[in-house]
Amino acid sequence: MTTDGNGNFNSKTTFYVVACWIFVAFGGLMFGYDIGISGGVSGMDDFLILFFPKVHERKKTAKENNYCKYDDQLLQLFTSSLYLSALVSSFFASKACTKLGRKITMMMASLVFIAGAVSSAIANNLIVLILGRILFGVGVGFGNETVPLFLTEVAPIQHRGAVNILFQLFVTIGIFIANLVNFATSKIHPNGWRMSLGFAAFPAGVLFLGTFVITDTPASLLSRGKEEKAKSVLKKVRGVSDVDAEFQEIVAANEQSKQVKHSVKSVFKPPSIPPLVISVLLQVFQQFTGINAIMFYAPVLFQTMGFKASSSLLSAVVTGIINVVSTCVSIYVVDKVGRKKLLIQACIQMLISQVAIGIILAKSLGETGTLNKTLAIVVVLLVCTFVMAFAWSWGPLGWLIPSETFPIETRTLGFAFAVSTNMLFTALIAQAFLTMLCTMRAYTFFFFSAWIFVMGLFAIFFLPETKGIPIEAMVERAWKKHPVWKKLF
Repeated sequence: MTTDGNGNFNSKTTFYVVACWIFVAFGGLMFGYDIGISGGVSGMDDFLILFFPKVHERKKTAKENNYCKYDDQLLQLFTSSLYLSALVSSFFASKACTKLGRKITMMMASLVFIAGAVSSAIANNLIVLILGRILFGVGVGFGNETVPLFLTEVAPIQHRGAVNILFQLFVTIGIFIANLVNFATSKIHPNGWRMSLGFAAFPAGVLFLGTFVITDTPASLLSRGKEEKAKSVLKKVRGVSDVDAEFQEIVAANEQSKQVKHSVKSVFKPPSIPPLVISVLLQVFQQFTGINAIMFYAPVLFQTMGFKASSSLLSAVVTGIINVVSTCVSIYVVDKVGRKKLLIQACIQMLISQVAIGIILAKSLGETGTLNKTLAIVVVLLVCTFVMAFAWSWGPLGWLIPSETFPIETRTLGFAFAVSTNMLFTALIAQAFLTMLCTMRAYTFFFFSAWIFVMGLFAIFFLPETKGIPIEAMVERAWKKHPVWKKLF
């Protein structure tokens, strides 16, 4: 028997393959830790005094505009420079993934990220600080390119969604840990911020050690001519000896990919256009939900609403817990409910939350003063419901769907387009959000609400359901049967 009776290839969940998933998912923890750490550090007085003294002076001004006290392009560059670096490096990561394999690429990601942590922690001027951010970005670009692909390629069909979402789960855990670290180090003067940035070396160190334990993926090995090793590895990650049917499917997909001589051109040919368009738009929409504006600057945002510094960091910790728990919900339901329903449901929930936040701030938070305690708590709860919806939908599925929908010949390059788009729009949001908040004030949240409405329509009319479809059969069973995309074939 080569299948389990439900059309899935036989497999067992062994200790070894679970260890591979966990070690590799630490690449997500690197990314999440950096997302969470940036906003907290940006609000620490010791950090601002050393690098952004003008922002610190503005922050102390008694009647400073609530929406504008953190509006500083250099401060925002501290956050966004990482993502610009990741954008560029993701294409080099794609080449490394193809030529060197997933394992070596992840090793490179971890080492560069560690270098970024060290540089950031010892920085005494803005140039060294930004250099550290750029190194962080290279690590993130290489990690985000490789980790979702690895998880998708080693996961059995019936659990592919759950396994891939481990990446996003560890992103949320990283954000949560960063919020806890910021809460603790904000009380350590004058070098608490150095500890926050330096601790980023820990998840990267775990990923580096993990690369000595994991194997490369069967698809990657086969594409580099290592057929015997590829079959041996497939047996190891499946936990069974009878893998002939699945291996032949991978071989057939690999043989088809060899017919393509120019992968850059092939990514714009009909079999790759639907996943390319979907993947790029998923990344754009993921950022225009406003999630990273909230996660980057949660402590700053809560201070704007009237929370004290320690209370705002604690509120960010609460949203971090919600983020982690809700991502676990996605792991449980994604292979049962499917991708499309989760995305549509979340759009409705996020839209209600963002509109409500915008209305409360527009009516009750002026240029000076604070929200009353009750309304401030309501806003925190609305932020939690927003984060909850994102965490079980657009967050993890924004990485899952691109990693499972490209044909093998364009998988690494196509996914590089997805990663680079994510990094570009993450950088744009990071660079622009505090300025948007200053200029648009509460209407910033209505801006994101409009995008969420568009996203819902996109999910309804343009996304196929990919649950339960082998990645090698995605063209035949998803794209050629979709009422919009079948016209390209």
